[in-house]
Amino acid sequence: MKNNIKKAWWDEMIKNHENIVGLDAAILMNPKVWQASGHLTAGFADELVECKKCHHRFRKDFLEKSEEDNESSSLPSVKECPDCGGGLTPPQKFNLMMKTFVGSVEDKASETYLRAETCQGIYMNFENVLNSMRLKIPFGIAQIGKAFRNEINPKDFIYRTREFEQMEMQWFCYPKDADKFFDYWKTERMKWYLNLGIKKENLRFREVVKEELAHYAKRAVDIEYNFPFGWKEIEGIHNRGDWDLSNHSKHSGQDIKYFDDETKEKYYPYIIETSVGADRSFLTFLTDAYQEIEGARTKTTKAAKEVETVLRLDKKIAPIKLAVLPLVKNKPELVKKAKEVFELLKPHFMCSYDEVDSIGRRYRRQDEVGTPLAITIDFETLEKNDVTLRDRDTMKQERVKIEDLVKVIKEKLNVL
Repeated sequence: MKNNIKKAWWDEMIKNHENIVGLDAAILMNPKVWQASGHLTAGFADELVECKKCHHRFRKDFLEKSEEDNESSSLPSVKECPDCGGGLTPPQKFNLMMKTFVGSVEDKASETYLRAETCQGIYMNFENVLNSMRLKIPFGIAQIGKAFRNEINPKDFIYRTREFEQMEMQWFCYPKDADKFFDYWKTERMKWYLNLGIKKENLRFREVVKEELAHYAKRAVDIEYNFPFGWKEIEGIHNRGDWDLSNHSKHSGQDIKYFDDETKEKYYPYIIETSVGADRSFLTFLTDAYQEIEGARTKTTKAAKEVETVLRLDKKIAPIKLAVLPLVKNKPELVKKAKEVFELLKPHFMCSYDEVDSIGRRYRRQDEVGTPLAITIDFETLEKNDVTLRDRDTMKQERVKIEDLVKVIKEKLNVL
């Protein structure tokens, strides 16, 4: 499912935009990159407080947010540890960069860092990509890759982790066009979630106030999702100005200004960034698709008393596209035919084969993991060489000739 989400993002960026190209940059880079980017000098850090009694550590902003959310509750003040009530130390800056060493000797000269964001690798390769792909402003560079942050408080399942994957696109444009493109990408990124089935009422924009802006940002808007644990950011759209390219140019001594052949101007492009967490997107799609239905989908008296779980994932990101199910497993001729159909379909789609339990239970198992389509091989199949095709969401069934299955399923899944 996560691979499908990444592919959907990649296709949106690379296939649907002729002036965006892809890149896979290094995770380990010269530490001077992180000096130039401001991660080592401009406050890429959290404020950390420690309990004097139990020595548990907390992010100061998390404690303040908890107090704000629970003003009428009996939670202790942020001056006290929420775990034991002990006193807290004054806040100290805690840098989020993960340090490591390269080479055979662990000394100061061999220190480096795991990248805290993928975009710096894009800026390092800006001139390479510009020249090799013969691009003209405006254009974008997209990348999917691992990033690492030494989070003090990993929490909320996979929402906040120390190792995560980012899907980032850096859009390089003429400075005077930055506001126009900021609004364009803000709209486009919201549409991406809606087109993949996220409920509109669970999404919102949040303008980041000046006091919260990152050191590189001129403006930032978050796309937030209403998780069970509250409204949280899943994507950021940022106007990074010329902070990155100008600083890398200054620290490296290399002139990486863009020369415009038409206007004869030389300038640092402004950068509009769209930054998505692949893991947060996974959690978003999973949460939004999950439904519990009390007997409404089932006709039998016994099943009607049970709660049915349905994962209404968009067909593009569903991990299994279809299931092949013989009506019963104790009829060799049905099993044989079902396996023939399975072999026919698996080169084209991610398929599941299941012959255990009643056909109703198997349908429900597939509904629970979000499989959009299920194929049943029954006794009529042996006579007419057709199958029953069942839709996960509507539960409607139709008969389809085996020879037409690949074509029909591709149409239903919108697979080219």
